[in-house]
Amino acid sequence: MENDARVKTLTNSGSLHNRRIAIVGGGPGGLASAMLLAHAGADVTIYERHAQLGGRSSAIEGQTEAGAFRFDTGPTFFLYPQILRDIFTRCGLRMEDTITLKKLDENYDLVFENGPSLTVTSDIDVLEREIARIDMQDAGRVREFIADNRAKFRNFIPVLQRPFNSILDLLRPDMLRAFPRLRPLSSVDRDLSRYFRDPKTRLAFSFQSKYLGMSPYRCPSLFTILSFMEHEYGIYHPVGGTMAVMEAMGQAAERLGVTIRLNTPVREILTRKGHATGVLTDHGPERADAIVINADFGRAMTNLVPDRKRRRWKNKFIERKKYSCSTFMMYLGIEGTVPSKGHHTIFLSETYDRNFAEIEAGQSLSEEASLYIQNACVTDPDQAPTGHSTLYVLMPVGHLRENGLDWNDERRTKARSLVMARLEKAGFKDIEKRIRFEKIITPAEWEARYDVHKGAVFNLAHNLGQMLHRRPHNRFEDIKGVYLAGGGTHPGSGLPVIFEGARITSDLVIKDFSPRRRSARKHKRPLQGASHVTS
Repeated sequence: MENDARVKTLTNSGSLHNRRIAIVGGGPGGLASAMLLAHAGADVTIYERHAQLGGRSSAIEGQTEAGAFRFDTGPTFFLYPQILRDIFTRCGLRMEDTITLKKLDENYDLVFENGPSLTVTSDIDVLEREIARIDMQDAGRVREFIADNRAKFRNFIPVLQRPFNSILDLLRPDMLRAFPRLRPLSSVDRDLSRYFRDPKTRLAFSFQSKYLGMSPYRCPSLFTILSFMEHEYGIYHPVGGTMAVMEAMGQAAERLGVTIRLNTPVREILTRKGHATGVLTDHGPERADAIVINADFGRAMTNLVPDRKRRRWKNKFIERKKYSCSTFMMYLGIEGTVPSKGHHTIFLSETYDRNFAEIEAGQSLSEEASLYIQNACVTDPDQAPTGHSTLYVLMPVGHLRENGLDWNDERRTKARSLVMARLEKAGFKDIEKRIRFEKIITPAEWEARYDVHKGAVFNLAHNLGQMLHRRPHNRFEDIKGVYLAGGGTHPGSGLPVIFEGARITSDLVIKDFSPRRRSARKHKRPLQGASHVTS
C-alpha cells in the first residue's frame, strides 16, 4: 500500500480543497464516495447511526460458549470486483493490500425442488454438461446466450457509468447504440425463451433477478446480464465476510483524511432557499457545502427532509413507487459442518412462478418458498468456532404494506418453521438439533433497525418506470447541493452497481465544486452537462 505521506499528497492535490462534505450513512456507497471525495481534496465526514460501518453490508456476531459466529448481514458475495479495484486505484491505493477476494471454484449449487441438482461453475464446458441434465437442446444454446450477453454487457456498460438527469439522456449515442440489444418491453424470462425451451433452464439463468428483489417474469430483459456476469467473471467470496471489505474501505477512507462518526444519526438535512446547508445531529447543526445521502432513499426522504422542501419526490409520490421484495432471514450457528453442501445453494420451488406471485402480493407466506443458503465455512472456516459452521438462510417475502403481513410473534414463528422445513427439503438434514446460535430478521426489523423503507431490502424496484432518468438522480433534483449514493439511485442495487453509482455521484460533486466550474459561473459561461470521469 502507498505510504501515508503519499496518500496525504494525493488527498490534498484534488479540486475540492476546503470544501466540507457530509455523507449520511456509512454503507458501501457512502464509503466509496468518501474515499473518492477525500482524494479530491474535500473535508469529508461520514455520519453513521450504528456502531459499525456497512449498513446492510455489515456483520452479525453471535457469542456462544463455543466461541463467536460471524455472519454477513446482507450481501454475501462479490461480482465484477474490478469496479471496487478501480476506486482504490484512483485513490492511490491497492485493494489487494487490505481486501482478499477468493474466486470460488463452484459458483453455487442449484437445487430444483424434486430435481435435478446442478453444480454451476464459470467453466462453460461444465455448464453445458450440467444444463444437459435438464435439456440437451438447451445445453447447445448456452454459448450463444453467453456470446449475445457479452455484447449486451459491452454495449450497456457505458450507460451505467454516467448520470441520467433527464429524458434527453436517452438520446445520447451510447444509449442509442445499446438500445437495440435491450428489448425493453421483454422480461428476463421471455428474453431467455429465445434460447431455452425448458422453464427450468430459463430459471437457471434468471433467478438472479432475485438479487434485485424482482421476479424474472417481470424484471426487464436487460438483467440477463446478471447471469452472464456470474458465468463470465465468476463469483468471489470476501475472506472475513463482506464486513471485512467495509472495514477495509473505512480504514482507507480514514487514511485519506475522512472523519468517521459512528453512533451519530442525522436527524435532518438542513436547507435554505432550496440549497443544502448542513446536517442536524444530536450535537446540533453542522455546516456542509454538499451532502451525499447514502441512507435508504425512501426512508431518508420521508424522515430527514420535510415534505414541503421537496418538489418532485413528495411523500405521496414516494408512497406510489414500486418496491422490491423483502426477506425473512435466519442466521444459524451450528455444531459440526455441512461438507456435502457448497458455499452457495439456491433452492428453487417447484412452483417458482406462483411462489413469486405470492411474494409480490404480500398477503401471505408462501408454503412453497424458495431459499438461498450460504455455507460460508466451507471456504472461510474462521467465520465460526472450531468444529462449527454458519448457515445464512434467506427466504424472499413481501415488503411491508397496508393490509400486508403483520410480523408479530406468531407470524415470525410460522415463518421459522417454514424455513426449517424447506431447508430439510433442500438437503440440509438434521440442522435444528445442531443449532447453537440463532438470529432472525423480519421485514419489520429491516425497517426499524436498519432504516429500510417498507423493509424492501433491494430498494426501489428496477422496472422500466423506475430506471435511468426515472430513478432518483445522483444529483438530487429537489435540493441543490444534495447528492445520492446507494441502491435507491441510478444505476441501482447490487454491490458493483452501487460502487459504480458512488463513482458517478462523486464525479458530479467534483464537477460541480471544481474551481473551473465556479469560474464558469462567475463569468456566466454556459455549462457543459455532467459526464463520467474515468479513473
